[in-house]
Amino acid sequence: MTSDKTILLLGGAGLVGVQVARQIARDIQPDQIILASLYQREIREVMPPLKKEFSKIEWIGIWGDVFVRADFTDEKRATLLASPERRADLFDDLLGDLDATYARSRLVQLIREHKPDVIVDSINTATAISYQDAYSASIVAKQKLDALFSRIDHLNETTHASGETRGVPVRTREELHGGVAELAKLRKDAARAFDVLLLSQAVPQLIRHVILILRAMEETGARLYLKIGTTGTGGMGLNIPYTHGEDKPSAKLMSKTAVAFAHTGLMFLMARTPSAPVVKELKPAAMIGYADVTMRSITERGEPVLVYASKNEALGSALTLRDDATRYKKRGKLEMVVVDTGENGVFTRGEFEAITSLRQMEFITPEEIARKVVLEIQGANTGADVIAAIDGAILDPTYRAGYLRRAALEEIARLEVETGIPSIALGQLGPPELSKLLYEAHLLKARYHTLKRVLTQKPKQIADALYRYILRHDELRQTITSVGLPILAPDGKHLLRGPFIRIPERADTNIVPLTHHAIDQYARKGWVDLRPDNFVAWKERIERMRRAQQRLRGRGSAAITMEAYLDEEIRIGDVAAWVFNNEKRGHRIK
Repeated sequence: MTSDKTILLLGGAGLVGVQVARQIARDIQPDQIILASLYQREIREVMPPLKKEFSKIEWIGIWGDVFVRADFTDEKRATLLASPERRADLFDDLLGDLDATYARSRLVQLIREHKPDVIVDSINTATAISYQDAYSASIVAKQKLDALFSRIDHLNETTHASGETRGVPVRTREELHGGVAELAKLRKDAARAFDVLLLSQAVPQLIRHVILILRAMEETGARLYLKIGTTGTGGMGLNIPYTHGEDKPSAKLMSKTAVAFAHTGLMFLMARTPSAPVVKELKPAAMIGYADVTMRSITERGEPVLVYASKNEALGSALTLRDDATRYKKRGKLEMVVVDTGENGVFTRGEFEAITSLRQMEFITPEEIARKVVLEIQGANTGADVIAAIDGAILDPTYRAGYLRRAALEEIARLEVETGIPSIALGQLGPPELSKLLYEAHLLKARYHTLKRVLTQKPKQIADALYRYILRHDELRQTITSVGLPILAPDGKHLLRGPFIRIPERADTNIVPLTHHAIDQYARKGWVDLRPDNFVAWKERIERMRRAQQRLRGRGSAAITMEAYLDEEIRIGDVAAWVFNNEKRGHRIK
């Protein structure tokens, strides 16, 4: 039995979520289970039987959209998209400042409030994101923008032909006035369509979602994140006959698969992040079913499907796809015997029989999934963890490559001596901070050669000496500034620069305000910083390197850790790697 006391189930009121909750309550018996679902009615339906069956556990039900900020959690996406102000807010949350988004996120607030030991995520994330349908949004946006530009061109032509509106025929003035009103509507429609297109892009949404959930789990100390994912096609291939349109396979369905496996890739990275929780994913590769067999009224997009009397229509030159429903006589609501498969929808006997038939999707029960979920939470190896499978299948670094590294470095060093041009950094391997560290380490090496000699100097002496060195060596200075790294003078008031600067990275403007805080921030991220305070930091890190060297004797191979810097000489690449490993948490864990 695990020591997990609080477990959060995202999508907990769904077909799989309820069975996972029941299995966890039975086998793990935590103190508290939090069920989070999109709709309040779902929580109200599932909570009473669970509370009755497992009365010793504290059950908490929460509803709302966890993909948006807390203020929007109870609003439908269509409502949010209808408002220009809300669309601007959604844009900020998706592409704006990450810290601000983190503070506003409903999902983050949920994790911070309850501090779960384990999160089981059975939300169909791939569907939620991909079915915003960037394809349809692209078509609509192009149509609206084309209509807007066409109308602008027409008005320009009319105005040019008529000259000033004063003194032109009344009919022309009225046409111009009407055109301006129409233009305003077209501009509004185009703005909305363009915003919807931007907000429907799957990759930015997925990346931000993963970063937010990882950061919240790191903050609260969660032990495990277990995702119940999807293949997007129920285990079938590109030949899947079940689509969302005339195309086979449909782009919309393939988007779901693409997002599902992009999510897997991001979770793979999450699992390799220091201080991250344990990360696992189970991927059912079949239709999941079923919850009930019943006779019911059929709904589509939350609205009842109605039966209408048929009309006989002669075929002409055009066909109306959606006719006026009031022209047809209503016969009542459509009712049918169906199989309820939860989030996957309801199927008739014929549909269920076809999709679960041998060599079609077939199906898996939610109870089977729940059992594997609980075994993985308990630490058992079910063999079904996709992240572990990928981890075991990738090609890791090799001994041969490590051996050949030395030969490559020696050849580069030989050519540096032969050409007289040092090979330091181009600025093209991000982040710019790497180039900054390499050039600063190179200047220290060029002036002092060894770690020990750097430690004998005062920070201001180092700053002044390196500034004099950079002013004397024109080619080195011009190379640094030409690859986008400015050089901040020791007084902090002057900058040696080239035609472009990599930091700050701003796509929206070419001129940024400068404050003391901004200068400090930019200097840390991508400027060669020759101020004395920077060399206080360099001396502190070099002292750490030296202490690690002194611990090498008598400890054998155990002393060779990422804290150990093995050379007395300053080797600029190894020094930069040491900084990333020991200061920036930018190291691999396996």
